[in-house]
Amino acid sequence: MINTDLEVGGGFSPPVEEFRAKISQADCILFASPEYNYSVTPPLKNAIDWASRAPNVWADKAAAIVSAGGGFGGGRAQYHLRQIGVYLDLHFINKPEFFLNAFQQPAKFDGEGNLIDPAVRERLKEVLLALQKFTLRLQGPC
Repeated sequence: MINTDLEVGGGFSPPVEEFRAKISQADCILFASPEYNYSVTPPLKNAIDWASRAPNVWADKAAAIVSAGGGFGGGRAQYHLRQIGVYLDLHFINKPEFFLNAFQQPAKFDGEGNLIDPAVRERLKEVLLALQKFTLRLQGPC
C-alpha cells in the first residue's frame, strides 16, 4: 500500500519503479475495473496513487475506462475515476462509454470469464478504436 515513508532519496521500491516505468512508456491507458462501494477498487486507487507521486507519470496520457458489474455496470466507479483523472491530468475519451451489467441474461461471459456476447465485443472494440484515434490525435503529427 502507498506509504511515502518508503520513498528514499526521491526513489521508489523496485516494484513501484517498474510499474511507474511501464506507465511512462505507455502511449495510452485502458482502465478496466469493477465498482467497489460506488468507487474504484482499493488496489486500483493504490496503483494510481503510487504513479501520481512526483513526477506524475499519468500526466498528459489518453485514457479510456471499461467496467462490468451489476446494476449500472460499474458506472459510478467510472465517474469517480474521471474525477481522479482531473488531478492526474489524464485525458479520457468521452464516447463511446462502456458499462456492462454482467449478470443480465443472456450470459455475457462463459464459466471461464471470457466475453462471449458478440454485440458486447463489438462495443468494446469501438472503445478501443476510439482510444487509439484519440491517442494519435493527442500525440500530434509524427
